[in-house]
Amino acid sequence: FNSFHQAYQHKLKLALIGQSIFGQEVYNKLRKEGHKVVGVFTVPDKNGQADPLALAAEKDGTPVFKFPRWRAKGKPIEEVVAAYKSVGAELNVLPFCTQFIPMDVIDCPKHGSIIYHPSILPRHRGASAINWTLIQGDKKAGFTIFWADDGLDTGPILLQRECDVGINDTVDDLYNRFLFPEGVKAMVEAVHLIADGKAPRIPQPKEGATYEGIQKKENAEISWDQPAVALHNWIRGHDKVPGAWATIDGQMVTFYGSSLLDASVPTGQDLEIKGASRPGLVTKNGLVIFGNDGKMVLVRNLQFEDGKMIPASKYFSADETTALELTEEEKKMAEDIRAIWKAILSNVAVIEDSTDFFKSGASSMHVVRMLEEIKQKYSGLQLQNEDVYMATKFADFIQMSVRKFRGEDKEEELIIDYVSKNVNNMTVNMPYQCFINGQFINADDGKTYDTINPADGSIIASVSSASLADVDKAVAAAKEAFENGEWARMNARERGRLMYRLADLMEEHQEELATIESIDSGAVYTLALKTHVGMSVQTFRYFAGWCDKIQASEHGATIPINQARPNHNLTFTKKEPIGVCAIVIPWNYPLMMLAWKSAACLAAGNTLVLKPAQVTPLTSLKFAELSAKAGFPKGVINILPGSGGLVGQHLSEHPDVRKVGFTGSTPTGKQIMKSWFYMIIFIFYSAATNLKKVSLELGGKSPLIIFSDCELDRAVKMGMGAVYFNKGENCIAAGRLFVEESIHDEFVTKVVEEIKKMKIGDPLDRSTDHGPQNHKAHLEKLLQYCETGVKEGATLVYGGRQVRRPGFFMEPTVFTDVEDHMYIAQEESFGPVMVISKFKNGDVDGVLRRANSTEYGLASGVFTKDISKALYISEKLEAGTVFINTYNKTDVAAPFGGFKQSGFGKDLGEEALHEYLRTKAITVEY
Repeated sequence: FNSFHQAYQHKLKLALIGQSIFGQEVYNKLRKEGHKVVGVFTVPDKNGQADPLALAAEKDGTPVFKFPRWRAKGKPIEEVVAAYKSVGAELNVLPFCTQFIPMDVIDCPKHGSIIYHPSILPRHRGASAINWTLIQGDKKAGFTIFWADDGLDTGPILLQRECDVGINDTVDDLYNRFLFPEGVKAMVEAVHLIADGKAPRIPQPKEGATYEGIQKKENAEISWDQPAVALHNWIRGHDKVPGAWATIDGQMVTFYGSSLLDASVPTGQDLEIKGASRPGLVTKNGLVIFGNDGKMVLVRNLQFEDGKMIPASKYFSADETTALELTEEEKKMAEDIRAIWKAILSNVAVIEDSTDFFKSGASSMHVVRMLEEIKQKYSGLQLQNEDVYMATKFADFIQMSVRKFRGEDKEEELIIDYVSKNVNNMTVNMPYQCFINGQFINADDGKTYDTINPADGSIIASVSSASLADVDKAVAAAKEAFENGEWARMNARERGRLMYRLADLMEEHQEELATIESIDSGAVYTLALKTHVGMSVQTFRYFAGWCDKIQASEHGATIPINQARPNHNLTFTKKEPIGVCAIVIPWNYPLMMLAWKSAACLAAGNTLVLKPAQVTPLTSLKFAELSAKAGFPKGVINILPGSGGLVGQHLSEHPDVRKVGFTGSTPTGKQIMKSWFYMIIFIFYSAATNLKKVSLELGGKSPLIIFSDCELDRAVKMGMGAVYFNKGENCIAAGRLFVEESIHDEFVTKVVEEIKKMKIGDPLDRSTDHGPQNHKAHLEKLLQYCETGVKEGATLVYGGRQVRRPGFFMEPTVFTDVEDHMYIAQEESFGPVMVISKFKNGDVDGVLRRANSTEYGLASGVFTKDISKALYISEKLEAGTVFINTYNKTDVAAPFGGFKQSGFGKDLGEEALHEYLRTKAITVEY
């Protein structure tokens, strides 16, 4: 921090020439850095409204000049140039300027003039650079700060910055995400470099130079004989200004909000478009148009010649909306909004119902001001910039606002493209896109991947594969919801009510959820219904009940402290949510692992970004749909399918993520901890990341000790469940059985007899006991695991092979004669492999030493009728959970988590809330 400021010691006298909020921000930052702005040269007031740059300068007492032009008949106006020279600037800074500035002014200061241009020069010279970046499908966007010369954007380069362009980015997206914030910083940096004599002058290369003219409405008509991606680029390159258009029913209709649509052709009503070889389709999600390659583009909004904008999905019903009768409260809100409009549109004598916001002189900066002022008065009314463009006339704006205030539009706001399948005697509808800020959207770069049905190897759906840009969007949405959204203002009891409603919806959709879980993960349907879904519902209900009890029960307390008399002090603690939480879950119980972590997270008042396992994303995305229907505000829950190495890693390193909750393998957990360690080092040198709270539920090699005094048939049944439950894909599965010598052979015989009765087959068949392994790579890993066991000398009693049928099925497997040094005795299989070692009769302490001789400590179990022995063993076993004469008996109220390499932190129960809360101590003197 200090070295940065020591590097830039010299200050300059500056003239700022230009306009806009961008110019205002550059002006403010330069003054804050100690430079003296000796004059601001901007445009005259428009409709009685001063430019933002002029407003900021006038407020500070900086001289402001508002010249309508600098030249007349091709020559500089002497009075204007003289006024400019009077301020004595050492450098001209042109952050955004629409006027032509004479060279007499450009070359006048000691250091000349620098200009900001929103493209990577020499590409896209000209006044519509951002538009052409998108129109031509560039993969990179950026900006250049260059030294002004007598050419058109041809001067030497001082510095450049670039960013990636997402497949569905608009001009506004690029500007707001990168070109504006980074451009302001770069303009300040450029001035510092000039002040210290370190600014380069790099000639622009001739290679790659392009110049494109200003895009105007008359030349923005859509040419239809192009591929879909070219149509999309043309539309988004003109969104919002000047707007790409086509002729429909004899009038000019402008298209806004396009995205590539990678799906089957949806159902809809044909709409003839002049020049298009194929009619468009008005669907429930918008207008679908077709490229000459047969691929599709989805257009969200349409604007007519009179300025009225509508959702494209409402094209055939645009005039059917009847006016609302307003309540007294709503009438007062309408008058308050009218007053806000009047303050902004000061040039308009009276705000009539027919007053058009933009035709009366308002601009995009006034949209932001209006929405912020409305938000201050009516926090429950959540409006977006897009809403103003959809209802530009006052009466229409009030009708739209009232509908939003009543919540009438909430159901319509959720637009979902489903993959639908007729399976399990029902139609299941599965979202397949990223869920960010309350909307299902394609990945920023348009990438997808196939999720596979392990029962037959068929493709279920092509799912969006989230990119780094999607992570940033999701985290930003979660942060905004936590800090400023409806969720931030919601009381704890209302939060609990939403969670109860979500649990009810999950229960209503339990058969559909269980079916999706079964085809996506291979879980036997009956188990998916009872455990995967059933326990998920229970978990949300349990934590919903905690929402309004956290302060009372989570040890928020008053504390007696030493007091310096005669003063009196009160010290108390308060439990607070942490902020944005990143949750990464595994593929064995997709929905249940989501519930275990996200329910506690939400109950504590946090927001979340969840990454499901890449191979099992579908129930998480269905959960996202149900959360939106339950009424969770936008941004509270975000779901990002995709690569763990990409999405999960970026989440674990993201500076706005305050907590990481991870369930998965120990190697991946170690990688997260390594990232956390490097953050501790890195944070001393940079503000690019932060320290995070971390909880990890990792792998296990859970020992199950079976004594000769047990109830043998029960031990056999429970022991098989301990290994083969959910096809062995169970984090607490008994990874190693220790059976007392005197009953060892009988135990093995009974296990094999029971295995032969198990039905292996279609997980949707109600009589199936054992379904397919989750995915092909895991099956191959299990087969290799068994080969290793045989090579090391263990006895393969049963199984160890792939079942001869389509899909990823494996025989339940039994190994005996497993010695402590063997690989299969030490490492987790995470599959249907029973690993049995015998121990000498009566050797309690010996078997305990062997059971604890593992780096893992997730769960354990013991079977014996001797309760004293059982309790002694439970005290000595180094595991987070100990089962006595049972196994797999988890409950939402009981804490769950491991020791040693099995991680730290707890899921479930009251203790889980600690993972998502922080404690604040407050001391008051009175």
